[in-house]
Amino acid sequence: MRTWTRFLLTVLPVGAGLLLPATAWAWPRPDPGDPFTMSTGSVSCRTGTVDVTLRNETRQLARYDLRADGTSVATGSIPARKKITKRVPVDRGSRAEIEAYSVSDSEADTLIDSTDVENDCPWGRRHGHLPYTGPTEDLMGKLATAGGMVVMGGIMWWYSSIWPRSQDPFR
Repeated sequence: MRTWTRFLLTVLPVGAGLLLPATAWAWPRPDPGDPFTMSTGSVSCRTGTVDVTLRNETRQLARYDLRADGTSVATGSIPARKKITKRVPVDRGSRAEIEAYSVSDSEADTLIDSTDVENDCPWGRRHGHLPYTGPTEDLMGKLATAGGMVVMGGIMWWYSSIWPRSQDPFR
């Protein structure tokens, strides 16, 4: 393959990505008809909760229902052009699907946004330290490589001791 062909195959995906319109990079965008938007922060290991921010985009009061794994966590209303933050509990070592619904008297609840949140905080009293689970995979890889080299060396030594003989020793 020629150098220019390799260069072209390398540059082509990068060039295509740069030539895309800017709107393609802004995914996902909120639906313009939604009365509010939802955004989640990261899980707080100390409290085991995640901050969920609901921001009203309209000029009127918006009613909401916030659910975690299908169970209602918070219900209320958001004033016009304001935001509220609610804390949703997530158990350690598990994940929760957080959903925000728009509530109205005339229609069924409308799903506005949903996201999965995982609480992967460490267990035990030592926060910030993972429990000992054995030697690292780096050490195990080095030991496996060394063992394979010793076995391969033994096979090569044995084969080199019998290979140069051209005559049968029992003749």
